[in-house]
Amino acid sequence: MTKNDTSASFGKGFVWIAWIIGIALLVFVFQDLLDEQYNPNQDPKLSLQANGKAEVMLQQNRQGHYVTNGAINGTQVTFLLDTGATHVSIPAHIAENLSLQAQGQMRVQTANGTITVYQTQINELRIGNIYLYNVAANINPSMAADEILLGMSALKRVEFSQTGKQLILREQL
Repeated sequence: MTKNDTSASFGKGFVWIAWIIGIALLVFVFQDLLDEQYNPNQDPKLSLQANGKAEVMLQQNRQGHYVTNGAINGTQVTFLLDTGATHVSIPAHIAENLSLQAQGQMRVQTANGTITVYQTQINELRIGNIYLYNVAANINPSMAADEILLGMSALKRVEFSQTGKQLILREQL
């Protein structure tokens, strides 16, 4: 192998490395954009009303859903608001990470048919600066998603109103 052959193969190696780094950077940048489109409420807007009630403003995502970050018992989670769900529904793999205990089982009707879920209690649920305590929930072994469905067992305890593509949640006193 001549000196020119060694230099050429060395140069090709650097070109490949540059392409790999470039593609990795594009994936990194575009993944952040995709995450922001799916969950535009990663850091929801918070405020306090004149009467002292906490308020959270959420933006609709591209699919028309309200997805937001929050917490259960102090652990960060992602919620998908679902007014059609009777209870907060937690995928079993997330419930395990949250150390939630099953307190009985029941059959429920979902969009995918009738399934068995396990009842549990959430000590503290937080969305922005709104805190809810002792919220009834279900552990759903049939859910593979990484989002928790925020159903009416939590939503009935806040006031909410929609204007355009914005949803405002207000603490009830």
